[in-house]
Amino acid sequence: MKQSSVYSRWILPAFLLSITAVSLASVMAGGQSSRLPEPQSGPPRWDRGPGSREQIVSTQTLNVGGAALQIDFAAGALDLPTAQILPWIERAADAVVVYYGRFPVQRARILIVPSANRSGIMQGTTWGDMRGMPGFTRIRLGQHTTVQELAEDWTMTHELIHMAFPSLPDEQHWMEEGLSTYVEPIARVQAGELQAKQIWRDMVEGMPKGEPGPGDAGIDNTHTWGRTYWGGALFCLVADVNIRKQTGNKKGLQDALRAIAAAGGSIDHDWALMKALEIGDKATGTTVLVDQYKQWSNNPMPVDLPKLWADLGISASKDGVSFKSNAPLASIREAITRR
Repeated sequence: MKQSSVYSRWILPAFLLSITAVSLASVMAGGQSSRLPEPQSGPPRWDRGPGSREQIVSTQTLNVGGAALQIDFAAGALDLPTAQILPWIERAADAVVVYYGRFPVQRARILIVPSANRSGIMQGTTWGDMRGMPGFTRIRLGQHTTVQELAEDWTMTHELIHMAFPSLPDEQHWMEEGLSTYVEPIARVQAGELQAKQIWRDMVEGMPKGEPGPGDAGIDNTHTWGRTYWGGALFCLVADVNIRKQTGNKKGLQDALRAIAAAGGSIDHDWALMKALEIGDKATGTTVLVDQYKQWSNNPMPVDLPKLWADLGISASKDGVSFKSNAPLASIREAITRR
């Protein structure tokens, strides 16, 4: 069983997100979904997720990207009706489908647990292979959460992305969390939710947190928050750029990750990291992922971020970022976020 938790991009979180097997609404042409089904009726049911026994008062079933996703609501007050909460979940699932080409598991469950007198997304965790469900996310949602807060949320997408990579040994938790940290904003740009300038600004601010510090023993052996989340994301960014450089910008990390998921590398399977990286490299015709992991796993590998931003044509200021189209790697920057 895999358990994965998420932190804020900028500070240690006040929450974790929990993924239960869910069933999401089907995607129509142009990314629109079909009418949401009515809640199921009948006697109360109880959650059987890890460490919890929540009464289930409502269930919705949605179909997204070839997957049946079951959305369960636990007992508790929420200001928003179900009809205004489901689109938040569906948008997150749609972004995952855009990035991976399909939803990574055929069945999943998302449990929404109301948190009294709170506002916003409070906590969440993701597991794999949970009582017959390949993916399971458990989310604590504040009672007074607004539609605007749901529209601006990134955590649901982050958690669903966890379903698209195999469960790894504890020392490689950085790959699971770093991957979701890196892919989530890119997937949302590709899905039309965010502007590219916004996520590159966030990366310029966040990626330095992933650099090795004094006494760093490599990314497999240094389990600080910064190295786990932003260090893993930095690994993904550098790999993405190098894959694109070696393939003339014809392939990227997205191609590698799609191949890993297509080969059965989803959250409900325990793999060695090297197995996943070898599949990804085969898909891109490079050895970038394996070579980079061998370099980074047991050694501190600082990245010259100012040079990387300049090469990508990203100029940061207190007002945000601007792009330089004549930068050496400007076309790679554009390709990373292109749908």
